[in-house]
Amino acid sequence: MFPLAERLRPTGLEDYVGQEHLVGPNGALRAGLEKKYIPSMILWGPPGTGKTTLALLLARQLDRPFFQLSAISSGVRDVRETIEKAESQRFFNTPNPVLFIDEIHRFNKAQQDALLGAVEKGTITLIGATTENPSFEVISALLSRCQVYTLKSLSPEQLVSLLEKAIAQDEYLRQKTINLTETEAILRLSGGDARKLLNVLELIVATSEDAEIDITDEKTLQVVQQNIAFYDKNGEQHYDIVSAFIKSMRGSDPNAALYYLACMLEAGEDVKFIARRMVILAAEDIGLANPNALLMASSVFQSVTQVGMPEARIILAQGVVYLTTSAKSNSAYLGIENAMAEVRKNGIRAVPLQLRNAPTQLMKSMDYGKSYKYAHDFQHNFAPMEFLPEGLSGSTFYNPSSNPAEEAIRNRLRTFWKEKYGY
Repeated sequence: MFPLAERLRPTGLEDYVGQEHLVGPNGALRAGLEKKYIPSMILWGPPGTGKTTLALLLARQLDRPFFQLSAISSGVRDVRETIEKAESQRFFNTPNPVLFIDEIHRFNKAQQDALLGAVEKGTITLIGATTENPSFEVISALLSRCQVYTLKSLSPEQLVSLLEKAIAQDEYLRQKTINLTETEAILRLSGGDARKLLNVLELIVATSEDAEIDITDEKTLQVVQQNIAFYDKNGEQHYDIVSAFIKSMRGSDPNAALYYLACMLEAGEDVKFIARRMVILAAEDIGLANPNALLMASSVFQSVTQVGMPEARIILAQGVVYLTTSAKSNSAYLGIENAMAEVRKNGIRAVPLQLRNAPTQLMKSMDYGKSYKYAHDFQHNFAPMEFLPEGLSGSTFYNPSSNPAEEAIRNRLRTFWKEKYGY
């Protein structure tokens, strides 16, 4: 028997739940559907928001042949063979087939390049689905040939309606009396993911021998905790573990950081997602206390992108231990936050005349660039002058932290600026 989520997959757009901004009466895709046309597109959104279903329904609505590939298991050869098959089925003046690629962000550059010609010639209409930002994961040449549509997590009301529909319409569930007494826990565990919601419902029903089942928060949590390790890329525990991972590195505990790294890897987390978080931490929490940390984190990101699992775990582990045991400072992070707070509060002030560029004679006559001192013409490559706009002179946005590297910075700034900034 197919899983409940598959048994309830809509067969028409009228049964499709959510994404009204795309397929509703005034949706972005509605006008094209009425004219029997859709562009090649990337559907970007969290898991369980209906990307695969929407692709199927669009092809069905337009009466197009439908081909499907998964980026997890398909290579360049599979892409080319599928495109050739689609092309062979296209006759004179007939609309292009739809090629749906699930998790298109997992395709490497060569695999994405293999799609370019077919998309550009109109051999196929490409629909790619991704949970990752396509700006980072889809090559620019392919992205420029596709429209990007963002799918949203389903609302609590939409999720409850799915539960009610499943209970009322599914042939297996109708054999029992199911009461939705409480829904907070099942909605929270779903994280806006319709597939996970229906999986949890099916699990609760399958583990109960009673003819009448009352779904309560207590029963939901008990069943889930007994049967599955509930880590999901879009669920609550996902964010808890990522948070613990970051805080363990920030708190200089390599053992805890490695444990949470292991949790994410065992759950199938994207290694690039983990590495990106490490790059952010290197700048935000280590910063100038150890500038090499950002180089290390960037190198980790590049390396795991090239290598992939399972070897990527070793690279990640080395980077995690290095970042965790490094000296810490958030002074650069606080510095930019302080400066941006000033700009938001008082707007962008006029740049001092001596700092302005003067490419024309008129600008020079207005004193643009006048009195500017070229630092390298002075001893120690420093010349005292005012760099901040009027009204901000002496304002301090950056404050060095207490670590050896930044104590040296503090001493140098104190030598240059004396008492001006209070260093």
